Amino acid sequence: MTTPRTILTLLAFTVALPTLAQSNQVQITVEDDYRYIRANGIPDHPTGQFPSRANPNAIAPQEYAFRVPANPRPAKKLIPVGLQPFGIAVNGVPFDPGANEFWGRDPEFLWQFEAKGPAVDLGIDLNNGHVKHDGEYHYHAMPWALVQRLNTGYGMVLLGYAADGFPIYTPYGHEKPNDARSRLVKVRSSYRLREGTRENGPGGLFDGSFVQDYEYVNGAGDLDGANGRFGVTPEFPNGIYHYFITEEFPFIPRFYRGEPDVSFERRGPPSGTAADDTVGPPRRGDPPPPPGATPPRRRPPPR
Repeated sequence: MTTPRTILTLLAFTVALPTLAQSNQVQITVEDDYRYIRANGIPDHPTGQFPSRANPNAIAPQEYAFRVPANPRPAKKLIPVGLQPFGIAVNGVPFDPGANEFWGRDPEFLWQFEAKGPAVDLGIDLNNGHVKHDGEYHYHAMPWALVQRLNTGYGMVLLGYAADGFPIYTPYGHEKPNDARSRLVKVRSSYRLREGTRENGPGGLFDGSFVQDYEYVNGAGDLDGANGRFGVTPEFPNGIYHYFITEEFPFIPRFYRGEPDVSFERRGPPSGTAADDTVGPPRRGDPPPPPGATPPRRRPPPR
């Protein structure tokens, strides 16, 4: 059986960690009913070279203070992530799947470029991360160097926590989700490329260039519309709903199973530049919702 360790050892990172003013700092604590993540957002692993031709921004320390429920509960319907962070990695770097890039440079067209698609170059490095204009380094897909550092070759690997408090894992889970003694297998997303051509907007074949090129197909994979499922994990032996970051779309989930904490809410207008791919509140352009999902909605700012 192919193990996570076998796959990860095929990766080689030849770039060095850029010289930064500060080193990685992260603190995760549980106080009352919440898990608090305080971090400076500096990655603790090698990255690509920033600034770069496709991404003119340098990594800079942040002042993150996120809060998630320590005992999360599912919402009645799935909630779109939109253009806010999906969650935070255990090293204090955000998981931020959406790109603020739209066909015609107008989100009203509803065709949102996929950050991992073939149509745009956002300067993403080998860890599927890049940098915003304010120096925020964030992940758009699997953070390979972090996975390699955390992986022991045994058991599921906890990568972080979503904004709703549910844990996030690498794409290996138990063959029988509720049986910790069953073997680890690579789980599969249930999203698939649509067939045919786009009838409006940019036209052309569905090739993964846009988020809307994909659709959720119930039963096509192992995971639900939020790229997760209920089952046992090493950290939660009694079972919990948990997400997976997969190597295929949606990569990082595009829907929350629970209610995201307002500490992850972004406010302020987007700048409209390629480097500012994740600024602003949730906007139109989410992937077509799976059955049972609720439409995007605004939430009040944190008190």
